[in-house]
Order: sequence, then C-alpha cells, then structure tokens
Amino acid sequence: MSGTGIGELLLLGKGSDLLSERGVSCTGELPPSSAPDLVERAEKARKDLGERAMVLGHHYQRDEVIQFADITGDSFKLAQAAADRRDAEFIIFCGVHFMAESADILTSPGQKVILPDLAAGCSMADMAAANQVDEAWRCLEKLGQSKGTIPITYMNSSAAIKAFTGANGGAICTSSNAERAMRWAFEQGEKVFFLPDQHLGRNTAVLKLGLKLEDCVLWNPWKPQGGLTDSEIKRAKVILWRGHCSVHGRFSLGNVEEVRAKVPGVKVLVHPECKHDVVKSADVVGSTEMIIKTVADSPAGSIWAVGTELNLVKRLAASNPDKKVLFLDKTICYCSTMNRIDLPHLVWAMESLVGGKAVNQIKVADGIARDAKVALQRMLALP
Repeated sequence: MSGTGIGELLLLGKGSDLLSERGVSCTGELPPSSAPDLVERAEKARKDLGERAMVLGHHYQRDEVIQFADITGDSFKLAQAAADRRDAEFIIFCGVHFMAESADILTSPGQKVILPDLAAGCSMADMAAANQVDEAWRCLEKLGQSKGTIPITYMNSSAAIKAFTGANGGAICTSSNAERAMRWAFEQGEKVFFLPDQHLGRNTAVLKLGLKLEDCVLWNPWKPQGGLTDSEIKRAKVILWRGHCSVHGRFSLGNVEEVRAKVPGVKVLVHPECKHDVVKSADVVGSTEMIIKTVADSPAGSIWAVGTELNLVKRLAASNPDKKVLFLDKTICYCSTMNRIDLPHLVWAMESLVGGKAVNQIKVADGIARDAKVALQRMLALP
C-alpha cells in the first residue's frame, strides 16, 4: 500500500463507483481554465449549495480558490472546523489528500468530504508507506525496543500511518504542539518514533526538549533495518523517519546568510519543517498560523524574509502593505501538489454537487478511521 493509504480508502467518484487511482479526478467535464465565466459559475454554484456545503481553504492554496473558502487555516484547524459543522452535508476541502482524510475521520458518517482534485497529494506523507512503517516496527519488536517506544506522527501523514500510531499507543502532533506531544511521549516511554518529517522531529527534540543531535538517529526505509545498527537503535532517544517537506526542505543556511547580507534589518521567519541549520539560525520559528500572526502583529516598517510556501508569502505581503515581506529563497517555488487545486476543479466539484453527483469523495475505511481517531483524540487531550 502506498503512503497515501490508497489500499485502505474508498475514493468515491460518481455515485458509489470506486476509483482505482488517486490521480483519476474527473471525466471530461472539467471547464477550461480560460473560460471567461469561471468566477461567475463558482459564485452561482456556491450560492446554490448554500448551507449544505462548507468550503475549506488551506493557507497554501491559490488566491483564485481561497476567495471562495468559508474558512482558511492550517490542516488541523480546517479538519476541526469540518467536525464542528455537523449540519453541512458536503465538506469541500481545498487542500491535499491527508487533510481530506483527517476531515472524514473527524466528521459524522452522514457528511461527505470532497477533494476537488484527487492528484493533490503530499510528498511528505507519501514518504512513509504503511508497509514500510510496519516493517520498521517489526524490527523494533525483534530488538525488544517497541515496548518502550512511543510513535508520534505529524498531521502530514496518511490515515493508515495515523492508524498505526493509534494502535501502538502514540499520538498525532501538529507543528504548533509537537513539543508537547513529544514531551508526553517521553512521559509514556523511553524512546520516540517520529514520522514522517525528520526535520520537525529533530528540531523539536534538540531545540525544544534539549536533546543532542546524537540522541537522534535517522531511519531510512529503503535500507535493511533502516540503515542502523542494533546499538544505534538501542542507544537512540528519538528515531526519525527519513521524510521531509519538498518546499520547506529547499531553504538553506545560504539563503539565510544571503538575505541578511543584502537586506539590512531583515528578520528571518521560518517553519519548523525547515532543515535544522535553517531553523537554528532563524529569528522566529513557528507554524503556519504563527507565521501569519507574527507578521500581522509586527510594527509597521518591519522587514521579514519568510521561509514557507510561496502562495502564503505572497498573501502575507499583500495583506501587510505597511511591512516588507520577502520570500526567503530567491528561487520561486510553490507546493506543486497544493497548487493542483485550481478554480476549474473547484467549479467542477461544486457544480457536480449541485447536479446531485458527489465526486471525488474521500472515505477512510472504518478500521483505519477508528485507530486514526484514537491517535487524534490523544493529541486533543494533551494540555
């Protein structure tokens, strides 16, 4: 099974037809991006759906999509918002696959979660396939290490990996509560198995909990026993999965040094999914929501070089005209999977719903959903 949990999901297209691949998205009805009436059609479809639907827009989405979102936010905020709207028959999630899965897990059985483009995945989530994680856990069991090891899994993961976490005594975390989740894990056991983002795990362990870099080892799923010796595994306090964000992983220490040399007075603001040396050298580090708040609350005239997804950085610059907001990397880079959902896909999804067809419905299988929800609830119970 792939890291997106395809083997554990029902990807529902027209009616109850099972789609065999995540990449199958529509059947020829997608309006062309050049259609002059796209905005008008979107407005009409949204009005026709009314209270039956709620449109969620992740911060990294295009402006053309965000303008129709009822709520914007990070992945977990949006999933919580969906769970709170029990009266909405349709949750149209403008984000990526794992986000729609989380929304389906947290919403009621009668609600339908729609992902406008099924090809909108997450490269980080795809780096941890369920069969690979199961094999890693069997290795830990063989070495007698699993009993004292607590899995902590980032929200940016498939439902199958969240279910593994719930079934093995672990919890989910977000970028804003990773420190609390990891501290909780050490209260439950002696070792943490952190996946799928090595950078968030390493930054949290070292910069927040005060562990040393050598306390962390990296599990490479493509090598026997993760590429680690028995003694390395037994000695480690944190086992990091070899995964990363394709956008945040691009930022380098050189980017930080260059912007500081060229822009006097600049402050560097980055997401904790960035590499350790980037996070260590930044002025402020925080989740997407914290990045937005930090810029908004800063005094007029402030200069920020922001290391996160470009759609958000551009929106920050536009919404804070009294400040200077720069993209940390001089090479322009959108999140290619987040950027897949465009106005034509949103229009197609909404018009299909208006016409009585629930397209691209994301439905997590009951067993997977049950264990994944346990892991999510453990996170919600953290102080």
